Amino acid sequence: MDLFDKCHQFQDAKMLQQAGLYPFFRALQGGAGPRVMTEGKERVMIGSNNYLGLTQHPRVREAAIKAIEKYGTGCTGSRFLNGNLDMHEQIEAELAKYLQREAVLVYATGFLANLGTISCLVGRKDIIFSDRENHASIVEGQSAAIGETVKYKHNDMQELERLLREYEHVPGKLIVFDGVFSMTGRIVNLPDIVRLADKYGARLYCDCAHALGVIGPGGRGTPLHFGLNEEVDLMMGTFSKSFASLGGFVAGKKDIIDYIKHKSRSFMFSASLPPASAATVLECIRIVQEEPTLIDKLWKNARKMKAGLEGLGFDTMGSQTPIIPVLVGDDVKAFMMVRRLYELGIFATPVVSPAVPKGYALIRTSYMASHEERDLDFVLDVFAQIGKEFGIIQN
Repeated sequence: MDLFDKCHQFQDAKMLQQAGLYPFFRALQGGAGPRVMTEGKERVMIGSNNYLGLTQHPRVREAAIKAIEKYGTGCTGSRFLNGNLDMHEQIEAELAKYLQREAVLVYATGFLANLGTISCLVGRKDIIFSDRENHASIVEGQSAAIGETVKYKHNDMQELERLLREYEHVPGKLIVFDGVFSMTGRIVNLPDIVRLADKYGARLYCDCAHALGVIGPGGRGTPLHFGLNEEVDLMMGTFSKSFASLGGFVAGKKDIIDYIKHKSRSFMFSASLPPASAATVLECIRIVQEEPTLIDKLWKNARKMKAGLEGLGFDTMGSQTPIIPVLVGDDVKAFMMVRRLYELGIFATPVVSPAVPKGYALIRTSYMASHEERDLDFVLDVFAQIGKEFGIIQN
């Protein structure tokens, strides 16, 4: 079989396109905010991770422009060699203080942070315990690591303990989990994971991509949300969501971060975060501490939408955060509902198998501090209409 035969035989996308149901790669014709322009029409955006709405904040935009004027558009190399800016080190210092951590290492993307950190820490005789709903970047980090990975059922502490007991003889153990799970909006059961890690001698790695700027005091993430910052060895996060930019980081003890800095290939051999992106991150770190009402507004909007969707009769799958999934069930029906939402003025995204189990297709909605009441009321009105059209809720 020729290498490219699978490419010629791939028909999934073509079939959806021919049916008019293809929901991906919809081009935005302007900025990423609570309302976006696509195909010449304004739509309410509920498919974004722009939780604090900072992509359009005047201070953030100004910081990015000034950075380009001073540094140009790129760094032309990795931080390990010629691409290390004083701004990168400023981010690390200010982020470490904000997160109450000894040290931080900034990567070019959050994906690279998970890929490089996990793979460089886990050796041949070590083992990773991974929640089955962990993000794809964690999965890639596990695949690149030379140690073994065992998966446990989502947030299932009984199965995690059974596996930890089974591998109790292995000295090097790392439990890896999302702080907020990106599809369901559920928060990890961190207190029990900490208890089990202490009991069985495991280290902890928490991906706070969807927790940073969202949960915890001042948006500091999952470990501080539970008051367990010291117990979590490594915290990872991304700047592409609440912090309105690009990039990622890992935070922990100085010696651990120093080791990662000199051993992580995705850090050492990737070009560094561009100046405009770095300046954006710095300004966002400052804004989130100076304007705490942003997080209050985010949660006000999230509570309204969860109550509103559930009041209409939708199943929101136990969401605990501004990520609020709407369970549909059938994959094709999810594509059809997203298309109908789009026609009626709402930009949302479907999640189907294999990203979720067969029969659990959903529409992933997420909300921002910058959504206005009129946006949210409009979304609820449209969901009420299409929920009845597709038989998801009762007339």
